Amino acid sequence: MQETYEIKLPQFEGPFDLLLFFIERDELDIYDIPIAKITDDFLQYIQRMERLNIEVASEFILVAATLMRIKAKMLLPRKEINPETGAEIDPREELVNRLIEYKKYKEATEALRRLEDERQSITKRGNAYSEVKEIAAMFETEFEMQSLTMFRLLKAFQNVLDRMERERNKVVHTVENPPYTIAGEKMLLLERMRPGEKMNFVTAFEGVSNRIHAVFVFLSILELLQEQKLTITVGEGYNNFWLELSDGTAQHTAAETTTADAPTG
Repeated sequence: MQETYEIKLPQFEGPFDLLLFFIERDELDIYDIPIAKITDDFLQYIQRMERLNIEVASEFILVAATLMRIKAKMLLPRKEINPETGAEIDPREELVNRLIEYKKYKEATEALRRLEDERQSITKRGNAYSEVKEIAAMFETEFEMQSLTMFRLLKAFQNVLDRMERERNKVVHTVENPPYTIAGEKMLLLERMRPGEKMNFVTAFEGVSNRIHAVFVFLSILELLQEQKLTITVGEGYNNFWLELSDGTAQHTAAETTTADAPTG
């Protein structure tokens, strides 16, 4: 007989609680969060919830989108500049501030909960409360039957119908894993480029099948620009951009082509 295993995921109070768990688990610096790793861990957790048929709350979807936006901003070759100080604006700054604020509230809530437990463990003098509770329990059923009316019964039935309607029309969020990777799109783009030749920015998106595919191609271009494997120049006209292999990448590509074409002895 084959044994069955039940998989249970830890329940978190919200997306920030999940992010703090990843940071504390991996002993990361909250002021210098590796946004790529945190984003991958966050999306993997949401996908596991989907595979177990657990509804993903809208706030988790919102934070996932925020993480992707921050990751895209960090790939830009030019960072935003603070007009007052002249320093670069860290795209993670707002997220870090919210995480720190959430952590403070969480610690304060935990301290209040401990105080509440301590207060509840104190037994008050006298037994008037327990006696009143006993008497109320004795007459509870009889009182409820006396106060029952057809209006209350129909109201309770209507609440049941409303709850069933909400369950039937409940919005279900689905996170799909697209069949593309940034690494794969980077490799395809470099294979299409030729040393000394320029490629129009729009041409880089030829063969794109859908909107998600276009996003992956765009992110791969940003990464190649950040890694200085590509350069981008502005041509004449409106929104006229050209991509070109950087000098180091062009020399490396030319050397590989020469080696591949050389006759074997």
